[in-house]
Amino acid sequence: MSAAFALTMLVVPPWLLTTLAGPPLPGWPTEAQLLRWIADPLNQHTLTAGLTALAWLVWLGLACTVAVTAARRARDRVRWLRRLPLPTPWQAAATSMAGAAALNTAHIPTVDTPIPLVSASTGTLHPHGGAVDTRTGDGVTVPGGWLPDTTAQQVAAAAALVWLRRRRAYQPGQPSTDASDLAALPATVAAVRAALTDADTQQAPATPATAALPALPRPCVALTGDGAPDAARGILITRLLATMRDPQDTTRLLITHTALTTLLPDISTTDTEIPGLRVVDTVDQAAALLASLINAPPAPGGGAGHPDLLLLTDPPNAPTAGQLAALQHVGATVVMLGAGPLGTTWSIDRDGHTRDEHTGQRGPRLCVLNRTAATDLLAVIAHPARERQHPVAEPAPPRRQPAETGHLRIPRQAGSDRRAAAPDIPAVTKPRLQVRVLGRPALLASGEPITIRRSAALQVLVFLVVHPDGATSADLVQAIWPGLPAHTVTGRLYTTLSDLRAAIRTATGATVLGHTDDRYHLNPDRVDVDLWRLHAAAHHAATALTDPAPAWQTVIDTYTGDLAAGHTWAWIDPPREATRRLVLDAYASAAAAQTDPHHRLRLLQDAIRVDPYNQTLHQLAADQLNALRDADAAARLLDGYQRRLQLAGIAASDQPAPTSR
Repeated sequence: MSAAFALTMLVVPPWLLTTLAGPPLPGWPTEAQLLRWIADPLNQHTLTAGLTALAWLVWLGLACTVAVTAARRARDRVRWLRRLPLPTPWQAAATSMAGAAALNTAHIPTVDTPIPLVSASTGTLHPHGGAVDTRTGDGVTVPGGWLPDTTAQQVAAAAALVWLRRRRAYQPGQPSTDASDLAALPATVAAVRAALTDADTQQAPATPATAALPALPRPCVALTGDGAPDAARGILITRLLATMRDPQDTTRLLITHTALTTLLPDISTTDTEIPGLRVVDTVDQAAALLASLINAPPAPGGGAGHPDLLLLTDPPNAPTAGQLAALQHVGATVVMLGAGPLGTTWSIDRDGHTRDEHTGQRGPRLCVLNRTAATDLLAVIAHPARERQHPVAEPAPPRRQPAETGHLRIPRQAGSDRRAAAPDIPAVTKPRLQVRVLGRPALLASGEPITIRRSAALQVLVFLVVHPDGATSADLVQAIWPGLPAHTVTGRLYTTLSDLRAAIRTATGATVLGHTDDRYHLNPDRVDVDLWRLHAAAHHAATALTDPAPAWQTVIDTYTGDLAAGHTWAWIDPPREATRRLVLDAYASAAAAQTDPHHRLRLLQDAIRVDPYNQTLHQLAADQLNALRDADAAARLLDGYQRRLQLAGIAASDQPAPTSR
């Protein structure tokens, strides 16, 4: 309206004046016209001309006002456009993708789309959980250090080997007094495994174990700088990880007692055996030992006897320097903690970057670990100096409470009565939310699967199932994102919990995830969990006074697979092994109570399928085969068991092989 009014005031007056009075300047007045105006200034013609000129002046003032106002507004608009926060290229791309997704979603029929079961692939929307990324380039950052990818993979493999050894040594059906048998691995190991789990969708191709440690200058390299002690610990751990598949008596790394005390003062070599490591008192002993190792006969496989020998030592004095120089002839590499009189000197920063102090050239990046991180990683390498050996005993039907599995209480399932003599657990009669964690995890509402968008939400769900008494925010953060500062992932945890609540509420209309006394927990009155039913069945079987065989069979039937099968979360191993041991105890106890030898053998064979690495089960099955006069089958069973251990990386000399009694 204002623009139309201004246009009217600028166009209509000039048109009227031009039409009625002619143009504003028809021409300059002549001399005769000037003389007549002087003689008679106030005539009709003069008054008409004066009024016309005044009208033109008024219009000219109005036109100037409109022009100045328009120019000011245009200038202000230009300034506003210059200050306008335009979207960045990433924001524009994200907005375009969101718009395209919304447009496509509007044309996709959702009726025919099946809802997938919860699986490991559900985490593709948020692969890193929105937290700080612990992977930096070709390595993994952990609290207290940095590891190359190859070293991190070796740590994960060594951690898996620890649990395989625990599975092998467990004796089903026998009381266990060793609480450390189900203890979680140290925090640094958990952080490494979590970092690898986050990146399992983009795993790098397998690399040789020796690729984790770059080639060190020969015959001697001296480590200096702020990161020298951490780099020496990294070299120590990296080399020991690379020798884990060597024979038991193979020595790849020598270290003087002074250097070991400097790097790891809390490590005791008297109580702990570290495969591949030899501690010497002096450099003289090291030189003699290296010479004997180089001249040793080849290992039984045709390979080299002891290649790539390494010596870690403190800075030598002048007489010792000559002995170290002589080690070049035996093909060993010497790493000195501090500047030395010979060889190459590397200056190392706290991040592991190396620089040659003589040439100034940058070298490879080394693994760096502080004392805590190195001690944690040694936990998956070292073994007790005298490993306990338990005789294989025939399990008897137990009259005891089941071993502690990390649960202080077992939630009562609706309709169940633990005091009843019947071993069967009553089924749930009213529709409830069902959580299945034995096997592939699944969340079901009235039999229909519920989609969980975030992988962290699936972990929270399984973690709360494993801990029915609840878990604090700190417990969840430490379990799901180990090694990351809590303040960087607390917000992510709250978002994950909110997303899990929303998914359950949308599907069931009920609130299942509660928060009481600063602890998150599942409501046992509104959720049915197969793991809780397994614990209830095991409790009933352990307290059954008469005819426990049906009770143990109920435990066997309730177990449908490993806890959270297919997932390699850093915290899952202890509860997974505890759950597996429940069913192994059931198999062993049921077999011990069975009078039919063939039925007993079938139970033991089924138990071996549950845990093919358990030594006791193989020994009992072999004894049963011998009792049935099938010695060939017993020999094949034990031979296959030994081959399975060797393929897994457990040396045959690590523990005496089972033999028939």
